[in-house]
Amino acid sequence: MVSDATEPPEVTEDEIQTVDDDHFNEDSVAIVTGGGSGIGRATAIALAYNGLTVVATDIDEDGLAETVEKAAQCNAADNVETVTADIVNEDEIASMVEAAAELGDVRYVANIAGLQHISPIDEFPTEKFDLMHDVMLRGAFLVAKHAMPHIRATDDGVGAIGNMASIHGHTATKDKVAYITAKFGLRGLTQAIAAEGEGTLRSFSISTSYVKTPLVTNQIPDTAEERGISETEVVEDVMLGKSRVKEMMEPVDVANLFTFGFSKRARHLNGGDLTFDGGHTFTY
Repeated sequence: MVSDATEPPEVTEDEIQTVDDDHFNEDSVAIVTGGGSGIGRATAIALAYNGLTVVATDIDEDGLAETVEKAAQCNAADNVETVTADIVNEDEIASMVEAAAELGDVRYVANIAGLQHISPIDEFPTEKFDLMHDVMLRGAFLVAKHAMPHIRATDDGVGAIGNMASIHGHTATKDKVAYITAKFGLRGLTQAIAAEGEGTLRSFSISTSYVKTPLVTNQIPDTAEERGISETEVVEDVMLGKSRVKEMMEPVDVANLFTFGFSKRARHLNGGDLTFDGGHTFTY
Protein backbone atom coordinates (compact mmCIF):
# COMPACT_ATOMS: atom_id res chain seq x y z
CA MET A 1 0.00 0.00 0.00
CA VAL A 2 1.27 3.45 -0.94
CA SER A 3 -0.93 6.45 -0.23
CA ASP A 4 -0.49 10.20 0.02
CA ALA A 5 0.47 9.62 3.66
CA THR A 6 3.44 7.43 2.75
CA GLU A 7 4.35 8.27 -0.86
CA PRO A 8 8.06 9.24 -0.96
CA PRO A 9 8.05 12.85 -2.24
CA GLU A 10 10.47 14.62 -4.54
CA VAL A 11 12.89 17.15 -3.08
CA THR A 12 12.11 20.65 -4.31
CA GLU A 13 14.35 23.68 -4.17
CA ASP A 14 11.97 25.75 -2.06
CA GLU A 15 12.02 23.16 0.76
CA ILE A 16 15.80 23.18 1.23
CA GLN A 17 17.11 25.07 4.23
CA THR A 18 20.12 27.26 3.57
CA VAL A 19 22.64 28.25 6.24
CA ASP A 20 25.25 30.99 6.04
CA ASP A 21 28.54 29.32 6.96
CA ASP A 22 32.04 30.19 5.78
CA HIS A 23 32.83 26.49 5.38
CA PHE A 24 29.83 25.88 3.14
CA ASN A 25 31.69 26.26 -0.14
CA GLU A 26 33.06 24.07 -2.93
CA ASP A 27 36.41 23.65 -1.16
CA SER A 28 34.66 21.73 1.63
CA VAL A 29 33.61 18.15 0.96
CA ALA A 30 30.71 16.28 2.53
CA ILE A 31 30.46 12.50 2.23
CA VAL A 32 26.92 11.11 2.23
CA THR A 33 26.38 7.36 2.49
CA GLY A 34 23.14 5.87 1.24
CA GLY A 35 23.14 8.66 -1.32
CA GLY A 36 21.25 6.67 -3.92
CA SER A 37 17.78 7.04 -2.40
CA GLY A 38 15.60 8.39 0.38
CA ILE A 39 17.14 10.47 3.14
CA GLY A 40 20.65 10.03 1.71
CA ARG A 41 19.59 11.40 -1.66
CA ALA A 42 17.79 14.36 -0.07
CA THR A 43 20.78 15.12 2.15
CA ALA A 44 23.22 15.01 -0.75
CA ILE A 45 21.03 17.45 -2.67
CA ALA A 46 20.52 19.78 0.30
CA LEU A 47 24.23 19.96 1.15
CA ALA A 48 25.14 20.56 -2.49
CA TYR A 49 22.51 23.29 -2.68
CA ASN A 50 24.24 24.89 0.31
CA GLY A 51 27.44 25.12 -1.73
CA LEU A 52 29.37 22.10 -0.48
CA THR A 53 31.06 19.60 -2.74
CA VAL A 54 29.17 16.40 -2.02
CA VAL A 55 30.37 12.85 -2.56
CA ALA A 56 27.27 10.69 -2.62
CA THR A 57 28.14 7.04 -2.18
CA ASP A 58 26.00 3.92 -2.43
CA ILE A 59 26.14 0.37 -3.70
CA ASP A 60 23.36 1.30 -6.14
CA GLU A 61 24.99 2.94 -9.16
CA ASP A 62 21.66 3.60 -10.88
CA GLY A 63 20.32 5.22 -7.73
CA LEU A 64 23.31 7.53 -7.59
CA ALA A 65 22.75 8.56 -11.19
CA GLU A 66 19.16 9.40 -10.32
CA THR A 67 20.37 11.46 -7.37
CA VAL A 68 22.41 13.60 -9.77
CA GLU A 69 19.33 14.00 -11.97
CA LYS A 70 17.23 15.09 -9.00
CA ALA A 71 19.98 17.48 -7.88
CA ALA A 72 19.88 19.09 -11.32
CA GLN A 73 16.20 19.86 -10.80
CA CYS A 74 17.24 21.79 -7.68
CA ASN A 75 20.15 23.56 -9.38
CA ALA A 76 22.66 21.59 -7.30
CA ALA A 77 24.03 18.94 -9.68
CA ASP A 78 27.31 20.78 -10.31
CA ASN A 79 28.30 20.12 -6.68
CA VAL A 80 27.41 16.39 -6.57
CA GLU A 81 29.99 13.72 -7.31
CA THR A 82 29.21 10.01 -6.99
CA VAL A 83 31.34 7.07 -5.93
CA THR A 84 29.91 3.56 -6.02
CA ALA A 85 31.12 1.65 -2.97
CA ASP A 86 30.04 -1.22 -0.74
CA ILE A 87 29.94 0.10 2.80
CA VAL A 88 30.74 -3.32 4.26
CA ASN A 89 34.07 -3.43 2.40
CA GLU A 90 36.77 -1.44 4.19
CA ASP A 91 39.02 -1.22 1.14
CA GLU A 92 36.18 0.30 -0.90
CA ILE A 93 35.36 2.72 1.92
CA ALA A 94 39.00 3.80 2.17
CA SER A 95 39.14 4.36 -1.59
CA MET A 96 35.90 6.34 -1.51
CA VAL A 97 37.19 8.63 1.25
CA GLU A 98 40.46 9.15 -0.62
CA ALA A 99 38.50 10.03 -3.76
CA ALA A 100 36.54 12.57 -1.72
CA ALA A 101 39.76 14.06 -0.36
CA GLU A 102 41.00 14.67 -3.89
CA LEU A 103 38.07 17.05 -4.42
CA GLY A 104 38.80 19.33 -1.47
CA ASP A 105 38.86 19.38 2.32
CA VAL A 106 36.80 16.53 3.77
CA ARG A 107 34.92 18.19 6.63
CA TYR A 108 31.54 16.47 6.89
CA VAL A 109 30.16 12.95 6.91
CA ALA A 110 26.49 11.97 6.87
CA ASN A 111 26.22 8.27 7.71
CA ILE A 112 22.76 7.42 6.39
CA ALA A 113 22.98 4.04 4.62
CA GLY A 114 20.51 1.56 6.08
CA LEU A 115 18.14 -1.31 5.51
CA GLN A 116 15.30 -3.04 7.32
CA HIS A 117 14.02 -6.55 8.00
CA ILE A 118 10.88 -7.46 9.92
CA SER A 119 10.93 -10.68 11.95
CA PRO A 120 10.69 -11.78 15.61
CA ILE A 121 13.99 -12.51 17.37
CA ASP A 122 13.63 -16.29 17.44
CA GLU A 123 13.03 -16.33 13.68
CA PHE A 124 15.38 -13.51 12.68
CA PRO A 125 17.94 -14.73 10.09
CA THR A 126 21.42 -14.45 11.56
CA GLU A 127 22.92 -13.53 8.20
CA LYS A 128 20.41 -10.66 7.90
CA PHE A 129 21.28 -9.45 11.40
CA ASP A 130 24.98 -9.49 10.49
CA LEU A 131 24.38 -7.61 7.24
CA MET A 132 22.33 -4.90 8.92
CA HIS A 133 24.99 -4.50 11.63
CA ASP A 134 27.72 -4.31 8.99
CA VAL A 135 25.89 -1.67 6.92
CA MET A 136 24.47 0.59 9.61
CA LEU A 137 26.98 0.37 12.47
CA ARG A 138 30.26 -1.16 11.30
CA GLY A 139 29.97 0.76 8.02
CA ALA A 140 29.43 4.06 9.83
CA PHE A 141 32.46 3.30 12.01
CA LEU A 142 34.59 2.59 8.94
CA VAL A 143 33.62 5.81 7.19
CA ALA A 144 34.36 7.78 10.37
CA LYS A 145 37.66 5.93 10.86
CA HIS A 146 38.91 6.91 7.42
CA ALA A 147 37.40 10.41 7.32
CA MET A 148 38.50 11.69 10.73
CA PRO A 149 42.20 12.07 9.83
CA HIS A 150 41.21 14.20 6.84
CA ILE A 151 38.97 16.43 8.96
CA ARG A 152 41.76 16.87 11.50
CA ALA A 153 44.18 17.74 8.69
CA THR A 154 42.17 20.77 7.52
CA ASP A 155 43.53 24.20 8.35
CA ASP A 156 41.36 24.56 11.45
CA GLY A 157 40.22 20.99 12.14
CA VAL A 158 36.57 22.02 11.90
CA GLY A 159 34.10 19.41 10.73
CA ALA A 160 31.34 17.08 11.87
CA ILE A 161 30.10 13.53 11.51
CA GLY A 162 26.34 13.09 11.58
CA ASN A 163 24.83 9.65 12.09
CA MET A 164 21.29 8.73 11.07
CA ALA A 165 19.83 7.11 14.18
CA SER A 166 16.11 6.69 14.88
CA ILE A 167 13.57 6.68 17.66
CA HIS A 168 14.50 2.99 17.58
CA GLY A 169 17.83 4.14 18.98
CA HIS A 170 15.90 5.33 22.04
CA THR A 171 13.10 2.80 22.43
CA ALA A 172 12.30 -0.64 21.10
CA THR A 173 9.39 -2.23 19.31
CA LYS A 174 8.65 -5.74 18.10
CA ASP A 175 10.24 -7.53 15.15
CA LYS A 176 13.13 -5.12 14.47
CA VAL A 177 15.95 -6.47 16.61
CA ALA A 178 18.77 -5.80 14.13
CA TYR A 179 17.61 -2.29 13.30
CA ILE A 180 17.15 -1.37 16.96
CA THR A 181 20.50 -2.81 18.00
CA ALA A 182 22.31 -0.95 15.23
CA LYS A 183 20.60 2.36 15.97
CA PHE A 184 21.37 2.17 19.69
CA GLY A 185 24.96 1.43 18.67
CA LEU A 186 25.05 4.46 16.36
CA ARG A 187 24.26 6.73 19.25
CA GLY A 188 27.18 5.20 21.14
CA LEU A 189 29.45 5.67 18.14
CA THR A 190 28.33 9.30 17.95
CA GLN A 191 29.38 9.92 21.54
CA ALA A 192 32.68 8.09 21.06
CA ILE A 193 33.52 10.33 18.08
CA ALA A 194 32.64 13.42 20.10
CA ALA A 195 34.90 12.25 22.94
CA GLU A 196 37.86 12.09 20.55
CA GLY A 197 37.03 15.13 18.45
CA GLU A 198 38.63 17.81 20.63
CA GLY A 199 35.64 20.10 20.15
CA THR A 200 36.31 21.20 16.58
CA LEU A 201 35.54 17.80 15.07
CA ARG A 202 31.99 17.29 16.31
CA SER A 203 29.55 14.43 16.09
CA PHE A 204 25.79 14.22 16.41
CA SER A 205 22.96 11.84 15.65
CA ILE A 206 19.49 12.42 14.26
CA SER A 207 16.53 10.40 15.52
CA THR A 208 13.27 10.63 13.63
CA SER A 209 10.08 8.67 13.68
CA TYR A 210 8.81 7.31 10.36
CA VAL A 211 9.95 9.18 7.25
CA LYS A 212 8.42 8.91 3.77
CA THR A 213 11.13 6.77 2.19
CA PRO A 214 11.17 3.49 0.27
CA LEU A 215 12.61 1.81 3.37
CA VAL A 216 9.47 2.73 5.30
CA THR A 217 7.00 2.08 2.51
CA ASN A 218 8.49 -1.32 1.78
CA GLN A 219 8.16 -2.51 5.37
CA ILE A 220 4.42 -1.81 5.59
CA PRO A 221 3.28 -5.10 3.98
CA ASP A 222 5.77 -7.15 6.04
CA THR A 223 4.64 -5.51 9.28
CA ALA A 224 1.01 -6.08 8.39
CA GLU A 225 1.65 -9.77 7.74
CA GLU A 226 3.78 -10.24 10.86
CA ARG A 227 1.18 -8.63 13.14
CA GLY A 228 -1.92 -9.89 11.39
CA ILE A 229 -3.35 -6.42 10.77
CA SER A 230 -4.16 -4.33 7.72
CA GLU A 231 -1.66 -2.06 6.00
CA THR A 232 -3.81 0.94 6.95
CA GLU A 233 -3.57 -0.12 10.59
CA VAL A 234 0.21 -0.35 10.27
CA VAL A 235 0.38 3.31 9.21
CA GLU A 236 -2.27 4.69 11.54
CA ASP A 237 -1.62 2.58 14.65
CA VAL A 238 1.94 1.22 14.52
CA MET A 239 3.76 4.06 12.78
CA LEU A 240 1.76 7.12 13.83
CA GLY A 241 -0.30 5.80 16.73
CA LYS A 242 2.02 7.09 19.48
CA SER A 243 3.04 10.26 17.69
CA ARG A 244 1.34 13.52 18.58
CA VAL A 245 2.01 14.80 15.05
CA LYS A 246 -0.08 12.61 12.76
CA GLU A 247 2.04 12.79 9.64
CA MET A 248 5.36 11.37 8.54
CA MET A 249 8.39 13.52 7.98
CA GLU A 250 9.73 13.99 4.47
CA PRO A 251 13.34 13.19 3.49
CA VAL A 252 14.14 16.87 2.96
CA ASP A 253 13.09 17.58 6.57
CA VAL A 254 15.83 15.23 7.73
CA ALA A 255 18.29 16.61 5.18
CA ASN A 256 17.74 20.07 6.63
CA LEU A 257 18.67 18.74 10.07
CA PHE A 258 21.98 17.45 8.70
CA THR A 259 22.62 20.87 7.12
CA PHE A 260 21.97 22.59 10.44
CA GLY A 261 24.01 20.03 12.38
CA PHE A 262 27.04 20.53 10.16
CA SER A 263 26.85 24.31 10.31
CA LYS A 264 28.41 26.73 12.76
CA ARG A 265 24.90 27.33 14.14
CA ALA A 266 25.21 23.91 15.77
CA ARG A 267 28.73 24.32 17.14
CA HIS A 268 27.55 23.28 20.63
CA LEU A 269 25.86 20.15 19.31
CA ASN A 270 28.49 17.52 20.09
CA GLY A 271 27.67 13.95 21.02
CA GLY A 272 23.99 14.86 21.22
CA ASP A 273 20.92 13.73 19.36
CA LEU A 274 18.41 15.75 17.35
CA THR A 275 15.18 13.93 18.20
CA PHE A 276 12.49 14.96 15.74
CA ASP A 277 9.74 12.42 16.27
CA GLY A 278 6.46 14.27 16.64
CA GLY A 279 6.34 13.51 20.35
CA HIS A 280 6.51 9.75 19.82
CA THR A 281 9.31 9.02 22.27
CA PHE A 282 8.73 11.49 25.08
CA THR A 283 4.97 11.47 25.56
CA TYR A 284 2.37 8.81 26.28
